[in-house]
Amino acid sequence: MTSEAQAATPPAIPKTSPLIHIRWGRMFAHAALLFLVILWSFPTVGLLVSSLRDKDQLTVSGWWTALVVTERNELARLPTSDSQVEEDGQFVIRGEIFEPGSGRSIKSFGTKSSELAAAMPGQTLPMRDGGEITVDKDGSYEWVSAEAFTHTRGPRIFFVAEIPPRFTLENYVEVLDSAGIGRSFVNSFTVTVPATIIPILIAAFAAYALAWMKFSGRGLLVAVVVGMLVVPLQMSLIPLLRMYNGIATWTGGESKTYLGIWLAHTGFGLPLAIYLLRNYMAGLPREIMESARIDGASHFKIFTTMVLPLSFPALASFAIFQFLWVWNDLLVATVFLGNSEQTLVLTGRLRELLGSRGDNWEILTSGAFISIIVPLIVFFSLQRYFVRGLLSGSVK
Repeated sequence: MTSEAQAATPPAIPKTSPLIHIRWGRMFAHAALLFLVILWSFPTVGLLVSSLRDKDQLTVSGWWTALVVTERNELARLPTSDSQVEEDGQFVIRGEIFEPGSGRSIKSFGTKSSELAAAMPGQTLPMRDGGEITVDKDGSYEWVSAEAFTHTRGPRIFFVAEIPPRFTLENYVEVLDSAGIGRSFVNSFTVTVPATIIPILIAAFAAYALAWMKFSGRGLLVAVVVGMLVVPLQMSLIPLLRMYNGIATWTGGESKTYLGIWLAHTGFGLPLAIYLLRNYMAGLPREIMESARIDGASHFKIFTTMVLPLSFPALASFAIFQFLWVWNDLLVATVFLGNSEQTLVLTGRLRELLGSRGDNWEILTSGAFISIIVPLIVFFSLQRYFVRGLLSGSVK
């Protein structure tokens, strides 16, 4: 009976170890993180590669083709008849299409813009002004005619040029040598540092009051702060500027000053600062606060000696956000400071270097990399507090 029962009992199905699920979960998380890092790095790599290429290469190909030979349709005008020489009863004009050492070569050429592939290097084509022309791969040409050349304006030849990969630091030299770039760096520091410190000082006091001080209307104030987070900058920028100009006119002061942009960035940054700091401070151990109150400590004493040091990760997180935002800002700086040479910030200077038609992309890319040096230093110096302060201050 026992043996029959044992025979009828189905064999136990082995259970999957929880460690296997954890291992696969970690592998998936690491793979997803690696994918996001690679995806996020592509724009930065593209910006760096573009900053090391010259203008001719940027106009014909993307940064992902920087290591391969690119092709470009070009034209060249031949010399006038004054350059001809007579050899063995024939008249010859010789020259070079490319500058020495350029590394370029001819893929095909023609005498009309619609016939770029009419001839290959080394072949000969008849010219409409008489004679025949031969163009070699290195760009050297020979125009031969049985009769003397009489043209006063050199004809054009059209060709497909092969441009080899070339990297240069000339773009960085041009940006750094441009007039006013040093002063613009100083102006950006003058705007960014106070515009980062002022909202932190104000928001820290407000966040502590909303987190640990009991008063009527506290919940409504928190709701107002959260609501202000969704107000677009563009919606409040012009009314704020008009109000500031009105105050400047009433007091007889200047409207385009650093004080105006400091107050503007402070106003725009306060909602996020109060939100992050309030949530972080609300998560601090209540026992510490109660012990301090029992010992007779005032709110100001608790704030300065206990809460503020413990809230440094949240302060660092917001400081990174605010510094990056203000340093890279162009709109607010243009509205409140204008385009004066004395107050022009770095982003405004780079906009001027870009050109009136916005076609100097080699200047923009190299200038962008120069401008991110300071934000990178700030970020890496505070990065160990960044994630901890951001997560703790955003989920309460």
